[in-house]
Amino acid sequence: MFREKVSREKLLDFLSSQPRCTVAMEACASAHYWGREISQLGHEVRLIAPIYVKPYVKRQKNDAADAEGICEAAQRPTMRFVAVKTEEQQARGMRFRTRDLLVRQRTQTINALRGHLAEYGVTAAQGPAHVGRLAMAVEDPDSGLPEPVRELGGLLLAQIAEFEVKIAGLDEELNACARQDEEAVRLMTIPGIGPVTAMALQAFAPPMESFQRGRDFSAWLGLVPRQHTTGGKPRLGKTSKMGQRDLRRLLITGAMTVVRWAARRRVTTDPWLARMLARKPRMLIAVALANRMARIVWALTTKRESYRVPAAA
Repeated sequence: MFREKVSREKLLDFLSSQPRCTVAMEACASAHYWGREISQLGHEVRLIAPIYVKPYVKRQKNDAADAEGICEAAQRPTMRFVAVKTEEQQARGMRFRTRDLLVRQRTQTINALRGHLAEYGVTAAQGPAHVGRLAMAVEDPDSGLPEPVRELGGLLLAQIAEFEVKIAGLDEELNACARQDEEAVRLMTIPGIGPVTAMALQAFAPPMESFQRGRDFSAWLGLVPRQHTTGGKPRLGKTSKMGQRDLRRLLITGAMTVVRWAARRRVTTDPWLARMLARKPRMLIAVALANRMARIVWALTTKRESYRVPAAA
């Protein structure tokens, strides 16, 4: 009906003067903030993933072509939209991403220290659990390390210790929030899901009621096989990985913990897992179990129930 360029400062004033309508936007940076603000004006907000807008953009990319593509995509009857997140959800997501960033920085610092000391014959296995061996070499004046190396190594060790304190503080906050949240307590009854994964599910996942079945939620996470069906012949490939990467990674990590524990003890109360362990490699089992866990999450959330151990056949 009209084409008009509006600055960021004047956008809300412009929309407040318009009659109630549907406002469509790409689900990109700050889109949830604008979605909340525009919803307060009485408009219906629809966020669309950029990958779904791209097919409707004609030829070269510019602001006008993007806006036209968004309008066209928003009118499709089968288009899928992104739910607008609340401030509380985004705060939970920020806590998780801050912890994830600190863990990555701690890993980078540990690897840097391992690499530097390896040049002087001091080696240690990967992981935070083996930093003590490096610390002993740095703090020992008779270790044979040059004095500048020991000083710089101490600087890196202090940085690692600071990361440990910050990560432990965030873990305490996550554990406290998980214990007080009824939904998180219900999710933590599932083997392989702890406080971090439970809180991440609440921060990043849309309302479970928006999915018709557990498989839809699993597909949203990217844990289902990629399809290449043609001519009525179904062809399934590798895992699609087209979804929320943080939740997918956490579910696979938790599933791998369950698989390793069951393989080490050679006993499990889950008959499905026992059959899989007898004939499939562990990584494949972990991905399949993560898919199964995602469906269980959907079932427990929608039915308001706790996890029950499967009965042996």
